[in-house]
Amino acid sequence: MGPQPHTFDHPTGDGRAAADSHDVIEVRGARENNLANVSLDIPKRRLTVFTGVSGSGKSSLVFGTIAAESQRLINETYTAFIQSFMPSLGRPDVDALRNLSAAIVVDQERMGANSRSTVGTATDAQTMLRIIFSRLGTPHVGTSTAFSFNSAEGMCPRCEGLGRISDIDISQLVDRELSLNEGAITVPGFTVGSWYWQSLALSGFVDPDVKLKDYSPTQWEDFLHKTATKIKIGTTNVTYEGLVVKVRRLYLSKDRESAQPHIRAFMDRAVAFTDCPDCGGTRLNAAALASRIDGRNIAECSAMQISDLAEFVRGIKDPSVEPLVATLSGTLDSLVEIGLGYLSLDRESGTLSGGEAQRVKMVRHLGSSLTDVTYVFDEPTVGLHPHDIQRMNGLLLRLRDKGNTVLVVEHKPETIEIADHVVDLGPGAGSAGGRVMYAGDVAGLRKSDSLTGRHLDHRAELRARPRTPRGQLSITGASLHNLKDVSVDIPLGVLTVVTGVAGSGKSSLIHGSLSGRDGVVTVDQSPIRGSRRSNPATYSGLLDAIRTAFAKANGVKAALFSANSEGACPTCKGIGLVYTDLAMMAGVASVCETCEGKRFTAEVLTHKLRGKDISEVLAMSVTEARDFFTSGPARAVLDRLSDVGLGYLGLGQPLTTLSGGERQRLKLAIHMAEKAATYVLDEPTTGLHLADVDQLLALLDRLVDAGNTVVVIEHHQAVMAHADWLIDLGPGAGHDGGRIVFTGTPADLVAHGDSLTAHHLRAYVGARRDGEERPGA
Repeated sequence: MGPQPHTFDHPTGDGRAAADSHDVIEVRGARENNLANVSLDIPKRRLTVFTGVSGSGKSSLVFGTIAAESQRLINETYTAFIQSFMPSLGRPDVDALRNLSAAIVVDQERMGANSRSTVGTATDAQTMLRIIFSRLGTPHVGTSTAFSFNSAEGMCPRCEGLGRISDIDISQLVDRELSLNEGAITVPGFTVGSWYWQSLALSGFVDPDVKLKDYSPTQWEDFLHKTATKIKIGTTNVTYEGLVVKVRRLYLSKDRESAQPHIRAFMDRAVAFTDCPDCGGTRLNAAALASRIDGRNIAECSAMQISDLAEFVRGIKDPSVEPLVATLSGTLDSLVEIGLGYLSLDRESGTLSGGEAQRVKMVRHLGSSLTDVTYVFDEPTVGLHPHDIQRMNGLLLRLRDKGNTVLVVEHKPETIEIADHVVDLGPGAGSAGGRVMYAGDVAGLRKSDSLTGRHLDHRAELRARPRTPRGQLSITGASLHNLKDVSVDIPLGVLTVVTGVAGSGKSSLIHGSLSGRDGVVTVDQSPIRGSRRSNPATYSGLLDAIRTAFAKANGVKAALFSANSEGACPTCKGIGLVYTDLAMMAGVASVCETCEGKRFTAEVLTHKLRGKDISEVLAMSVTEARDFFTSGPARAVLDRLSDVGLGYLGLGQPLTTLSGGERQRLKLAIHMAEKAATYVLDEPTTGLHLADVDQLLALLDRLVDAGNTVVVIEHHQAVMAHADWLIDLGPGAGHDGGRIVFTGTPADLVAHGDSLTAHHLRAYVGARRDGEERPGA
């Protein structure tokens, strides 16, 4: 169904038809990534859900084309000076886009690891709370900035508003059995003879030939803690700092996440962070902590569970702050409604999961006065229990009913069900996708022959005979975060699924008690460290096998076939793009003219393997490469990548473009080559189409049947039904959770359970039975 436009003429959510052309976003000839000249109309002020297998082109259409062009056009309205501070956005590959409105992308990107950013600051709830305290708090201490840990007025002077101070373990900085000349300093960058080493060893405060353990108390103090002092080394004037002072300045004042791996490892080893003794970790100074409303100070309010704070705020009755209290209550109630009532305002933003971060961002937009905006969501149900999905659906509909266009990329049938309009892309992934298979209402999707339509009512069945465990892993007295002294046995040699609403304590129990044990491999969705040079071929070790095969076939050395080594194009240094800084204008990335984006020198590209050069092989998808490499170590890696559902990924695709679910499946493919006893997976269905979930279940079965134990934290009911054993936490979230409410087989839970999971799984299994009885279902 290539380039023909799909018109929107069925009744919409409120019974009106989209009559004139201004009521639709017109997409004509979209070719971004794998889109095959797609043309369609998307109704405005409606909820449209985009479906299709991973890699079918959903994100290319919604994020890469519609949202990208909207944001580019808005950026173009700014002056060249302001644009110079903005990221450079190229025009998407599309013939025409008409009737766009301003797009707000609410994605799952983590909210940054800045320790000064919290849930309260990210939602403006903290700002409103500060204003209320500045007006009603007794004793009165000043304006709202006097209650801010990010301002000099309010922050604790000792920890500067971070709530933590760092203690340095001296034994990780030096070996006291050695002298400086013998290499006593073990800090990165302080090797014997280096400039940093010279500034200490030649300072005159200590003798570089004397072992550190023989220093006098004064020498030890000068060596470690002397503050900046002007000295001469030879004829050069330099500033001397003690080793600890210098390490703090060089390494501890920097963001740990942006440090190089060996520096991060050193920081983790040498530095222990403890709550600041002056403020008790609250980040605020004594004056701010002394001011109270109804017996509570602002730090106590920020540390409360949001659902409790909402009750406390509602109890504040004072006409001078009535509008503020109403607005703050609305924000807090929205956080509770969206399933985040278990968080607190002082929770650091960087510790939120991708799904939690997306829901926090969503709350900011619910209170917005803007209408006729296009909101774009990327799998908003990630991390949500079926119980929470119903609440999320309500919020999506609320945004639509304010007069906004809501575009959602989603796989969960519960959210597809509430759509006014569905666009299904496919039929496959990568080059086999990129076409519109269906556009219309949900009833029409069910009747269509598309993969999504066929799987919409598909239900996994309960396992007839659960496997018998061959032992157990015991967790005893777990009390991390909200866990209430939890003890539970995890059966070995079976598939165990850990369930419960968001915030019930699943991750705290499994990651806090299992991760790090011998023989336990944890496969999560965290970002993979690496630059734009890293791709599935380099990360999986596949490139080594490919380079070896090329080298052997051509009688040359393997380093030629690395874009990070000898074979790299000298102009673009093997990246394939040239980045040009245009001073006052936004920088531009253009395809390297020397290698035409192929990343290698012309000489390297003359070497072929079965008629293909190295750039052509790296342009293949995993599926295409499996047909090319029919045996050997390359085929073994490709088989594992295919097994985890990544057949559509390009071998040379930058890792920075992968979603959380794709990252997790890539890591799983690599770990499958190891001898593992226990795999821990965290929501592996993230980003998977209904049809792909069956493939994942088959993979989990293969892992267990090969003698492994598999523990999955998961909300997807197909995975719950397929489990040998369930551990259900709850009954609610936050302090209402943290307890085991059920352990046993899924059949037992369906028959006898009374938890939220039990009710939803019972309905899910019941729907399967109804579907089987319904003719033609």
